Amino acid sequence: MNISTFNAFKSRNYRLYFGGQSISLIGTWMQKTAVSWVVYEQTHSNFMLGLTLFASLFPSFIFSFIGGVASDRYDKYKLLLITQIASMVQAVLMTILIFSKHYEMWQIIALSALLGLINAFDVPARQSLVYEMVDNKEDLPNALALNSSMVNLSRLIGPGLAGLALEKLGDDVCFGLNAVSFIAVIGSLMMMRLPKYISKPHTKNVIGELKEGFAYIKATPSIAYVLIMLALISLFVLPFSTLIPVYAKDIFKGTASTFGVIDSVIGLGAFTGAIFLASLKPGKNLRKILAINTLIFGAGLALFSHTTFYPVALVFATISGFGMMSQITISNTLIQTTVDPNMRGRVISFYAMAFFGMQPLGGLVIGSISQLIGTQNTVLFQGAIAVLIGCLSYRRLFKGEIKNKQAVKPVSELVLEKI
Repeated sequence: MNISTFNAFKSRNYRLYFGGQSISLIGTWMQKTAVSWVVYEQTHSNFMLGLTLFASLFPSFIFSFIGGVASDRYDKYKLLLITQIASMVQAVLMTILIFSKHYEMWQIIALSALLGLINAFDVPARQSLVYEMVDNKEDLPNALALNSSMVNLSRLIGPGLAGLALEKLGDDVCFGLNAVSFIAVIGSLMMMRLPKYISKPHTKNVIGELKEGFAYIKATPSIAYVLIMLALISLFVLPFSTLIPVYAKDIFKGTASTFGVIDSVIGLGAFTGAIFLASLKPGKNLRKILAINTLIFGAGLALFSHTTFYPVALVFATISGFGMMSQITISNTLIQTTVDPNMRGRVISFYAMAFFGMQPLGGLVIGSISQLIGTQNTVLFQGAIAVLIGCLSYRRLFKGEIKNKQAVKPVSELVLEKI
């Protein structure tokens, strides 16, 4: 690891954001883990796990376009502050519900859906505001990789803490700690000093701006390809996480702590991958790294799927986490560093749709498939799909390199002719 790994920390606003968001995300992962555990403990249903994921992410799929337009139209900073306060209110309501001990599954699902709706506006605002937090724009890829390391470090710590809290303190305390964690991120946002927001005139309505964003992506094949690959991975592969409670409880005969540990080692792999990306020198071929890491993701899942020896399964889960992280971070970096600044919010909303929107549909699909062919065969199938997508990405990259070489040759010949 070199000093350049932390270049983005030179920016005061980014340092504040990183600190506050780190604490908040640990709480978020604690809540995610607790929701999965409570749902599976109450229902013992793979389908209900998929349905809960669907409820928490599908509103992001439906409304992220509007969130992207809102992020391009209005003050991103104020929008982010509102979404963080709304997320805190959702966490408090969830805590009260679980504390009462008298709750129905539909109430948990409804509150999960509310969080999904908030995230539809939160993600485009947060991701596009990172650009404004970084003083030197050359540090943007580093800031995005550090963001991923923060997300994955919280994924490493959060589920482990949730497992302990669920066993020792009770599920209501687990939800309560998430509500308290929002104080950190709201406080850090209020301490920021960002340039004064200048509103721009809007010549088009919301639908017109959405069409403009879609036309821009269509006219930019490099961005369109990244979004399609991410959508396929999100639909078929990323929902493997919904089946982790089944591995913890039924395959490894464990408890809430076992679930927390598996989730944490996936986070450890992802964190390692994020630090690896943050340490890359500028100019590295990110598309090539994305293709290789997609292959690693698929191989890790395939090996994890039928491993019944717990310590070895944890190693394969860690490898899966390393490969998985690149899907999110490199895709985001490729988009953020090539997109037109006026389109940033809208293009990120398509990114959010591909990432958050396809996962809930995938959760339902994967939940249903696992009922038919079993949990372990389903995860093996998901690993095979990731390997296939990795191979396709590599093939496209190889074809692109050949085209570039062929394009360069005639130019050099022309130079020789002139000489």
